[in-house]
Amino acid sequence: MKLDRRPALPLPRLSGGLLALALAALPLAAMADASPAPHRLDVQARAELEVVPDQATLSARLWERTPAIAQRDASGGDALALSQARSRLEERAATLIQALEAAGVDRDAISAGSLSVQPEMLREPSGQDGDGKMLARTRLERPVNIEINELDRLPTILDALTEAGVDALDGVTYDLADRDAATDEALNQALQRAKHKAELMAKSLGVELGDVLSVSENQAPVFQPRMMAMSADARESGGATEYRPGSLSIDAAVSVGWEIEGPQGEE
Repeated sequence: MKLDRRPALPLPRLSGGLLALALAALPLAAMADASPAPHRLDVQARAELEVVPDQATLSARLWERTPAIAQRDASGGDALALSQARSRLEERAATLIQALEAAGVDRDAISAGSLSVQPEMLREPSGQDGDGKMLARTRLERPVNIEINELDRLPTILDALTEAGVDALDGVTYDLADRDAATDEALNQALQRAKHKAELMAKSLGVELGDVLSVSENQAPVFQPRMMAMSADARESGGATEYRPGSLSIDAAVSVGWEIEGPQGEE
């Protein structure tokens, strides 16, 4: 086998002037291929949708307390008193649920929360020496939530709660059964508002709107259920006049960019 020992041919070399000219031509070629950036009109818009709630959650609480005893005697706890307080609380909760069912509330709409146990300290009324003793007791509490899908039944349900002897009516949280439909509508209104503003601006500037170049949410539709606390007067009267649902607000904001052209297609 014979090896080819012929010398390699030298590569052609460009002179300095030719090399500089070739390098300078590169960005010019890239610029020739690139399309000019379109003229654009950017618009921001916001919409606030007012909706009437169609469901609510009513919150109430039941509690029982053990007898207050001297703090020094409460270290081991009073198991019998605690058991009796719990039995009373469970009996009252069962009676409350029965009263709600009698008022037409479906059993699945009633939610009894978990039992909580909380120690409490209080001072015995002062005697002649002005030195009241510290007393201890235990408070057992159970929350109850009622889902209401027919708001006109709210006064009847409030009456049932007060007649059943609930210890606290914490308030009503108004909500929507179909949140997605409401938030979609708020977003649609924000987009329509952006389009209206863009058309108005284009007309005033004497230009025409072209294709949409960009769309983004500045603020996703925000929905917050509204909580209404119960006043002292409402607790005594059943609360019918205090629990008007009113309306809920849903906000949405968008940014939209359009391509614009001059009159009669002139740029």
